[in-house]
Amino acid sequence: MRTTGDRIRHAIGFELIGLLAFAPLASWVFGYALHEMGLIGAVASLIAAGWNYVYNLMFDKAMVRLKGDVHKTPAVRVLHAILFEGGLLIVFLPSVAWYLDISLFDAFIMDIAVAGFYMVYALIYNWAYDIVFPIPKAAASVSDARPTSIAN
Repeated sequence: MRTTGDRIRHAIGFELIGLLAFAPLASWVFGYALHEMGLIGAVASLIAAGWNYVYNLMFDKAMVRLKGDVHKTPAVRVLHAILFEGGLLIVFLPSVAWYLDISLFDAFIMDIAVAGFYMVYALIYNWAYDIVFPIPKAAASVSDARPTSIAN
């Protein structure tokens, strides 16, 4: 499994790159000011960063328990992205509706579009991250996944 430091690097990179892509694209697509989409993106990024860490830790532990390692097939990567974004959708829907003074339905449509963007982005980012920062073979096996400290 990944170390705490690696998980923090992963989460920060994901949120920074995502925010830089999201704010201008969302402003253009939805017709809101860049600062409005930027604020929504920044708040969402902070919440998502915490969720990213917790979710990926839980997902990896479940994978080790279920299949003995954390290497993801393309199908598992798709499931991983869908579940991650589904959790965020539940949290963000009322917040976006309130901030933009729109109906829950309009916020839902907007959130579906944003979740679609982030699902594709998460799939690509996580796949690329695993290539750039691969999990060492010894750390990926169940026999070597024993935590050496609480940080793992």
